[in-house]
Amino acid sequence: MKRIADKFFLIYSFLIFAFLFIPIIVMVLFSFNDSKLTAEWHGFTMKWYSELFGASGIWTAFYNSVFVAVVVTVLSALLGTATAIAMSRYKFRGKSAFDGYLYVPIIIPEITEALSILLLYNWVGIPLGLLTVVLGHLTFTIPFAAIVIRSRLAGFDRSYEEAAQSLGASELHTFFRVTLPLIAPGVIAGSLLAFTLSYDDFVKTAFTRGPGVEMLPTTIYNLARRGGVTPELNALATVALLISLVFAFMWQHFASK
Repeated sequence: MKRIADKFFLIYSFLIFAFLFIPIIVMVLFSFNDSKLTAEWHGFTMKWYSELFGASGIWTAFYNSVFVAVVVTVLSALLGTATAIAMSRYKFRGKSAFDGYLYVPIIIPEITEALSILLLYNWVGIPLGLLTVVLGHLTFTIPFAAIVIRSRLAGFDRSYEEAAQSLGASELHTFFRVTLPLIAPGVIAGSLLAFTLSYDDFVKTAFTRGPGVEMLPTTIYNLARRGGVTPELNALATVALLISLVFAFMWQHFASK
């Protein structure tokens, strides 16, 4: 009976992974198809990537997405580290409530959060643009970064800090010379996760970017809506996927340290 159950779960797992990854593999494969039609294979070509790299509008969207992701990554690393240290080491009024709040942006539906952010911008009167995209992304990247960094601090041996301070190091000097190097893998992992989440986020980007601000996820969506699935779109999605995978693997590497 156990052998039958093992085979069933093996086949079930295979079907789930096939459902998830076969469409991605097909998309990447047909980005090299020497035909405008995506239903038949007509040979290998790189011309769609050549046309893609010559499209200025797509490059603008790419630069905007990378710029926003970099800013979000830096701010998430700084604020996430400060939050993780505060939650791990200090007691203050409202700590339990704040601890629960950290998980709210992760738990609630993203479209609900995106709509609430847009309503807040309209209520305050903040014009939509790159700044509002950055602020919108920070609402969910900071909690992710803080949770990752906090897990690194969970097993931190504070005797290293005590030894440094007993030798005359100040608290600030101890942090930069002892604490930060020891928790660096967690900070880097949290930062890479923040970059990946910001770079390919569609829902919050679509709600907060405003007119005239092109971002890579929304550009891919608009191209698919206007012209359907084309080899150029497959090539663009493949490049975006490759960048996300690189940062995801880097995050996995540092998170496992």
